[in-house]
Amino acid sequence: MPSIRSVPFLVAVACVAAPLAAQDHAGHAMGAMTMTGMPELRPIPAGVNITPADVHFMQGMIAHHAQAIYMSHLAAKHGADPRFLRFAIKIDQSQTAEIRLMRGWLVDHGQAAPDTSSYRTIMMPGMLTREELQELASLEGTGFDRRFLELMIRHHEGALSMVADLFDTPGAGQEVDISVLANDIHTVQTAEIGLMRQMLLDLPAPPARPTSGR
Repeated sequence: MPSIRSVPFLVAVACVAAPLAAQDHAGHAMGAMTMTGMPELRPIPAGVNITPADVHFMQGMIAHHAQAIYMSHLAAKHGADPRFLRFAIKIDQSQTAEIRLMRGWLVDHGQAAPDTSSYRTIMMPGMLTREELQELASLEGTGFDRRFLELMIRHHEGALSMVADLFDTPGAGQEVDISVLANDIHTVQTAEIGLMRQMLLDLPAPPARPTSGR
């Protein structure tokens, strides 16, 4: 299975791990992050430079990415604008590759690696509810494009908050593989938020709602 460690410039880093009781507390108190449905944390060996927050970041981001991929697959069936469809395909391809890396990292560190169905059971910041997914799937054409962009902007902002919470957690985000990935996510998704906001502005105005006569 591919691993983030396959990137040439990554190097191994090591430090003393926290006691297991502190690990569990830090993992579930990862900054201000709200997360539900996470797999149980497995013991982290001493001398490994990762923290519970690192593990939960990877597990939660897999679910987060998986939902974005699902949304992008909806776009191929419901979208209208060719530029919009190209953007959705880009999200699908890039986040699929990152999921492979994150799952490989978790397996390498003896932790549970959620699959791409995990967005149904794990809830992370910015993710859509079941009702919002159903709403999105009910739309077509430009209406779908607009709602997709609105929700995906929020979704990306949730990913940025996950990265911020990771780096705000003492001792977390120091392992090189985690640091590289989290910074890449921040850079790419910040740029994509700007692009999506512009795409929203470029969409035709929604039809005016009819006013009730008296």
